[in-house]
Amino acid sequence: MKVLVTGACGYKGHVLVPKLLKRGYHVIAFDVQWFGNYLEEHDNLEIIKANVLDIDSIPLDGVDCVIHLSSIANDPCGDLDPKLTWEVSALATMQLADRAKRKGVTRFIYASSGSVYGVKDELQVTEELELNPISEYNKTKMVAERVLLSYQDEFTVQIVRPATVCGMSPRMRLDVSVNLLTMHALSKGKITVFGGDQVRPNIHIDDITDVYLHLIDNSQHTGVFNAGFENISIMDIAKTVTKYIPVEIEVTDSTDPRSYRLNSDKLVATGFSPRKKIENAIMELIDAHKQGHLRDEDRFHNLRWMESNNFNRI
Repeated sequence: MKVLVTGACGYKGHVLVPKLLKRGYHVIAFDVQWFGNYLEEHDNLEIIKANVLDIDSIPLDGVDCVIHLSSIANDPCGDLDPKLTWEVSALATMQLADRAKRKGVTRFIYASSGSVYGVKDELQVTEELELNPISEYNKTKMVAERVLLSYQDEFTVQIVRPATVCGMSPRMRLDVSVNLLTMHALSKGKITVFGGDQVRPNIHIDDITDVYLHLIDNSQHTGVFNAGFENISIMDIAKTVTKYIPVEIEVTDSTDPRSYRLNSDKLVATGFSPRKKIENAIMELIDAHKQGHLRDEDRFHNLRWMESNNFNRI
C-alpha cells in the first residue's frame, strides 16, 4: 500500500510514520517542517518538504490512502493568523480532497479534533451531538469535516476526532495538558494550573496512531469517530503527576472555558481498544527527562516557536 501522510513531521506524524513503514507500506511524508524533521531514513520512505497550500506539490499518483494530519495546531496558534489557519486547515483540505478524487485515491483518513464540540455539559459526548466550535482552529476542523463527508461517494472517508494527545514523540509537544503539567513539575519544581475544573478527554500518542492503523485495516467502518478514553479535569491530571513528582500545585485564573468529554463507544464497537493511559505518558516523560533526552525547549511549544520564528503568513 502507498500512503501519503500530510503533517508527517508533526507530533503524531513522527510516531505514525514508523508504524506504517513497519507494516511494509510505501510512505510519502509531506510536511512544511516548521518544527524540524526527525524521521529516520528508510527505503520505503519519501520525505517531501513543502506547504500543503501548494496543492500541485502534493504527489498523489499511485497513492492508495491519504492520512491528512496537516493543520495549524491548537487554538492559540490558530488565532495567531486566522487567515492562514483557514487556508491551511480548511482550504487546503478541500483542494486535497478534490485532487485525491481526480487521482483515484480510494481512502481518506482525516485528523479532526474532539474540540469541535466546544463547551459541553453532557457526560456522554457522542458523534451525534451538535458541534459548537469556539476558536478558529475548531471552526476550520468542522468545515473540513463537512467538506470530506461530501466526498463519501467518491472514496472511503474516515474522520477521527482525537482527544488531547499525550506521551513521547521524536517531535515533542509540551503545550498539551499532560505533557505540559509533567514538564512543569520536572523543570520548575511546581505545577501551575489555570482554572483546573475544565474537563478534557485524553489519549496516549501510541493509541491515537494505532487508531489510524485500525481504520486502514477496517475500511468498512466509515464516518466520524471520537477517540478519547480518559475524561478528567486539568486539576486531576496535575494530581496524577504529583503521584510521581511530589511538587506543589499552584492554581491561577483561566480564560479558557473549553470543557468537554468524549464518548468513544462507536470506535470501540469497531474492535479498537486502547493500550495506554495518562500515567504511562507521565512515566515516559519522567524517564526521558532523567536520561537527558527531554528538556523544556521552545521548539516543543507550537505558539512560542511560531511567534519567535515569524511563521505567520508563511
